[in-house]
Amino acid sequence: MKGSELRQRFLDYFARQGHAVVPSSSLIPADNPTLLFTVAGMVQFNDVFLGRESRPYSRAVSSQKCLRISGKQNDLENVGPSPRHHTFFEMLGNFSFGDYFKKDAIRFAWEFLTQEIGLDPKRMWVSIYEGDEQIPADEEAHDLWLAYMPAERILRFDAKDNLWSAGDVGPRGPCSEIHYYIGDDPDNQVPEGVNSEDDTYMEIWNLVFMQYNRDENGVLTLLPKPSIDTGMSLERLAIVKQGVFRSYETDLFTPIIHTVMELLGTGSDHYQANSSAYHVVADHSRSIAFMIADGLRPGNEGRSYVLRRLVRRAAYFGQTIGFKAPFLAETIATVIDMMGAAYPELRSKQAYIAEVVTGEEERFNKTLAGGLRQLEAMLPNQADKAVFSGADAFKLYDTYGFPLDLTERIVAERGLTVDLAGYEAELEAQRARGRGAAQFKKGAVTERWAERNLAPTSFTGYNELESWGHVLALEFDGEELGTVQRGQEVAFVLDRTPCYAESGGQMGDSGVLVGPHGTIVIDDVQKPVPGVFVHRGKVSKGSVSLGEQVTVTVDAARRRDIVRNHTATHLLHRALRDTLGDHAEQKGSLVAPERLRFDFNNQKGLSSEQLQQIEDQVNAWIRADSKVEAAEMALPQARELGAMALFGEKYGDVVRVVTVGCGNASDHIHTNSEAPVCSRELCGGVHVARTGEIGFFKIVSEGSVASGVRRIEAVTGRAAAEWVSQQAQLIRTLGDKLGAQPGKVEEKLDALLLDQKARRDEIERLRGEIAAGQVDSLLAQKIEQAGTPLVVARVEASDADSFRRLGEQLRDKIGSGVVILGTVIDGKPLLLAAATADQVKAGRHAGNLVKALAAKVGGGGGGRADFAQAGGRDAAALDQALAEANGLL
Repeated sequence: MKGSELRQRFLDYFARQGHAVVPSSSLIPADNPTLLFTVAGMVQFNDVFLGRESRPYSRAVSSQKCLRISGKQNDLENVGPSPRHHTFFEMLGNFSFGDYFKKDAIRFAWEFLTQEIGLDPKRMWVSIYEGDEQIPADEEAHDLWLAYMPAERILRFDAKDNLWSAGDVGPRGPCSEIHYYIGDDPDNQVPEGVNSEDDTYMEIWNLVFMQYNRDENGVLTLLPKPSIDTGMSLERLAIVKQGVFRSYETDLFTPIIHTVMELLGTGSDHYQANSSAYHVVADHSRSIAFMIADGLRPGNEGRSYVLRRLVRRAAYFGQTIGFKAPFLAETIATVIDMMGAAYPELRSKQAYIAEVVTGEEERFNKTLAGGLRQLEAMLPNQADKAVFSGADAFKLYDTYGFPLDLTERIVAERGLTVDLAGYEAELEAQRARGRGAAQFKKGAVTERWAERNLAPTSFTGYNELESWGHVLALEFDGEELGTVQRGQEVAFVLDRTPCYAESGGQMGDSGVLVGPHGTIVIDDVQKPVPGVFVHRGKVSKGSVSLGEQVTVTVDAARRRDIVRNHTATHLLHRALRDTLGDHAEQKGSLVAPERLRFDFNNQKGLSSEQLQQIEDQVNAWIRADSKVEAAEMALPQARELGAMALFGEKYGDVVRVVTVGCGNASDHIHTNSEAPVCSRELCGGVHVARTGEIGFFKIVSEGSVASGVRRIEAVTGRAAAEWVSQQAQLIRTLGDKLGAQPGKVEEKLDALLLDQKARRDEIERLRGEIAAGQVDSLLAQKIEQAGTPLVVARVEASDADSFRRLGEQLRDKIGSGVVILGTVIDGKPLLLAAATADQVKAGRHAGNLVKALAAKVGGGGGGRADFAQAGGRDAAALDQALAEANGLL
């Protein structure tokens, strides 16, 4: 039985048991930053199990694509030598969310294995939890299993093997594992083989019974709705059903291995001598294909680095068996041929996957030769002849892109091991350097400016956009200078400035410095050292020297755009809390001249109604032209007034509070706790004097940035006016194309949509008439074959749905018989077979018929006994396949 059939039979079986068939989620877990990759079928249902999310079903079944290649779930080192370890695998699973429990979970498992796919009960063993001081032995599972197998095949194990938990706190419960003996001597099975080093006993299915919850104090309570989470590796199930010992011998891998042999022109002897390398290429080809299809690209961080590591590992092993040029696109094409039907994202992104993986192979091949030469040069210089330096291993990684495991393999062939502690020390040192190399190369810059021990800069920009100051420091290319000249990109510090330094999400100002002998155009201001404003810019004229008195002028138009957005951010924050609740706290922000961005706590996306409500509220406050005041006060006083402190900010004893009044609030609203205010926040930024200066507020996007964190982007002032102008122009353009006045565009579109619907309805009616005529014509071609009325024909169909409907109509109208049809849609052959109920009872099986025919057109498929469809790749073979259909009866 093929792996694809096992997958489908699993899904179909549980669908018949009332389970919703849920598509596999991405390999990249959604809203779960604790996981690098999806490692089990239950990951996409995690919030359902925890009661945070509801679904329209209480039973589910899935075939989940999984990766185990990082952290505790890391099978990478075993891939190749091991007969059954893989980075990518498919986990078949059925789930109950407070619906059925142990009795049905065990029954379903037994029925599927023994009845649906015909496993031998005499080779099966099960394990249950033996119990401990907190959780008793799972006698319920023991007694349920007795209905299916003798007591001596029900074994008890401890928590290591038969207790599942989500962590120290949370759901947990006993589990029951199903093991299968795949050895050659079934009459001499022994219980000691289960959960031992004897690999003729193989776990194939784990049934987890989530029935307890553990709180922070370690107290266990029964869950109000016990649930079921099961997982079974398709790869292991294929081993059992296909009668082999290694998963690489199943049809899930052999086509990839045969592709490698064809590309190399090698035979079975070469494969047997180099099986580990072949297995690495086959395994990694599957992982790489799915990772790229799910949106990853090779890189140097996180998931992207895992992908790069796999591509380079596969490329290296490929070279050890004879490849000289990129080849993974070819092996991945085989993966897509095999799995594209079950996972359509592979087919839709095939060209992109090939482009990405080939590019990464080419980059690796360019560095591999040099890296190998460098490694060879390093080997004689190792202080300890049995240990390869961690620093050298890191240099190979950092300079030549060698993954650590690749270096380990190469030096192991020379009898050395890698100093892993030394490697990790070098890696952590680089990470520390990277953390300090943000904007301004902050680590080095902070140290330089701190060493200069400059006095804090006096910021005058709250009240003025132009002021004088004296030059305290000048820097060019990291060096402190006395004078800077025209054309140099410089950094400088003044004793006083009207320019705001980036802080609290508000971008730094731009402007111009004019001195007695030169001019600097300022493009940014930062604070690498608390209180010290470091300006950056280019000397556009003459020269500027230390000690000179200069005049600095802020770009007023840009500043006005920034302050509009900053005050609007405060109003947005208040409107969000009013609409969603107080949990909608700020998690981050950006206040730029052209837009504002605001991140806040919320578990789900906002509806269009909520967004409109928030937008309307902010604009109402803007139209009220309320007063905006800022004042410094003691932190306790600010808290008494109800001022909000924002995430990640550190405050001193004296803080600045920005208060936005509501309507005609009296003066000194910042000290009047009774005054009606729209917003009161601790903030060091610059703001408008009255809300009316903001002009207009428009939300342009809303989305997710992390688990439980949403983001709104909006525009105000000039940017909002430009947005409105663009929308008006769009409406005018649509009106011109539709032949309607701007105010009549919606009405015209509604009319067009109604007309389109009417035309579609008419097309469907005509198609129905044509189909009815086609049915009668085809029935006239009915013949008797082996005592069965049979219609075999090639037909024309506009799409797959109309093709299916035609088959169903023929089956319904033939009375008693079998229908076999073929067509070509978009250059691809499609086949269907249908059998009436009496013919099914007589032994006819549409799924078997269509499966046999699909093989003749280079495809596959199957289905139910009464109706089945299949596709192929060779349209030219369709007529011959239909001609041979009579013989299948």
